[in-house]
Amino acid sequence: MTLPNNEKNHLFLGTFIHSKRLDELQYLHDTAICVNTTGKIVAIEPECDQSKAEASLYPKLGWTTHDVIVTAAKEGQFFFPGFIDTHLHAPQYPNVGIFGKSTLLDWLNTYTFPMEASMASLSKARKVYTRCVRRTLAHGTTTATYFATIHVESTNLLADLCLSMGQRAFIGRVCMDQLGPDYYLDESAEQGLAATRANIAHIRSIDRDFELVSPIITPRFAPACSADMLRRLGDLAAETRLPVQTHVSENVSEIALVRELFPDSPHYTGVYEQAGLLGDRTILAHAIHLSDEEADLVARRKAKVAHCPCSNSAITSGEARVRWLLEKGIDVGLGTDMSGGYSPSVLEAARLACLVSNHLAMPNKQADGCSQSEKEKSKLSVEEVLYLATRGGAEVVGLSSKVGSFEVGMDWDAQLIGLDMVSEEAVDDYTDDGGNVEIFGWETWEDLVAKWLFNGDDRNTKKVWVRGRLVHERRS
Repeated sequence: MTLPNNEKNHLFLGTFIHSKRLDELQYLHDTAICVNTTGKIVAIEPECDQSKAEASLYPKLGWTTHDVIVTAAKEGQFFFPGFIDTHLHAPQYPNVGIFGKSTLLDWLNTYTFPMEASMASLSKARKVYTRCVRRTLAHGTTTATYFATIHVESTNLLADLCLSMGQRAFIGRVCMDQLGPDYYLDESAEQGLAATRANIAHIRSIDRDFELVSPIITPRFAPACSADMLRRLGDLAAETRLPVQTHVSENVSEIALVRELFPDSPHYTGVYEQAGLLGDRTILAHAIHLSDEEADLVARRKAKVAHCPCSNSAITSGEARVRWLLEKGIDVGLGTDMSGGYSPSVLEAARLACLVSNHLAMPNKQADGCSQSEKEKSKLSVEEVLYLATRGGAEVVGLSSKVGSFEVGMDWDAQLIGLDMVSEEAVDDYTDDGGNVEIFGWETWEDLVAKWLFNGDDRNTKKVWVRGRLVHERRS
């Protein structure tokens, strides 16, 4: 059963910034947003302060002043939708920043599989998962799409923790019956399916309608799954209509391995298509080296892509062509992909998405004979990467009608961002309590957002709400 959100209604006052469309941020200044006890936005009123809200909005909503919590943004603060992390590995959190000099497949055997296998210990899993959820919430991640491990009990624990701490989450028990070490594999495709069903049943028992926490069918990636395992999971996806997450075309050596293991498939994406795993609720992480044929297939099936620029750079897998994917009609969100990625911050993923797109546009970059003007189109703007971090991510995880922007009827998944205002009196009083973003007073709002994107961190995330429930507050 989902935990209750609030005992009181909420009034939020100040500046609200969200994506109107891919290339446009909307700035709502001097605005009031009313959120009811179920965590839904029930009114948005421009040019409204607390007194006007009490006089005009409260009577319409049947509210009285004593049952409303008021949160007003201060100078240098604004409200922004919660971030949506479309791809991360909770059990790998202790390995963040430890990717060595290895490529993908070596890295899995050296760092990843041993750490994931150790999550069989519930005490260790509790320690790791609690810290992972708290850290991502502190960075403004209100929705997280988690890969867990092959273990049913510790995967169930991750779901319990997300529910109790209030993070919206998709929890996937990892399925893998080949490629991994002997100590970390499903015994068979049949056993892997049964374990996945057990995880689904547990999540349904704690959140019947998957309002906050949902299971997600999770074949690790094609090389780690037999054809039998993939087919069984495809049948399960068709039966349950649950979302699916996996990896695709992350690394050239991985693609070669898929070709060797699945010689009857036309390409990597075709393996998932043949198994019935490619559909409108499928999230494909990375998609760096997709062919035109594969991308067209992904678009036809309305599958989604989780772009992970941090891990793709750290493990030297390659640079995903996000503009190309978007122009194909494929929805794209951002993933931190810890621990291939070194940061739990979606904001960091957004800034790196900008930089990776700039690399694709550089004059010396080989790009299949593209002209320089065509390569310039690869570059992503501040507005575009923040769309990917919020509204785009909501499309990827199938929650675009609930989260990702500020509209009446949507859930209040939001963060209060505070930037350090440099005053004349305190100009010599240096402190880092406010973070790296320093505001001098002459910046435009577009400047403020750009400075936050490229310099911000969790010190700027003052408060975080999920479905109207306060789930994180920075004390310092």
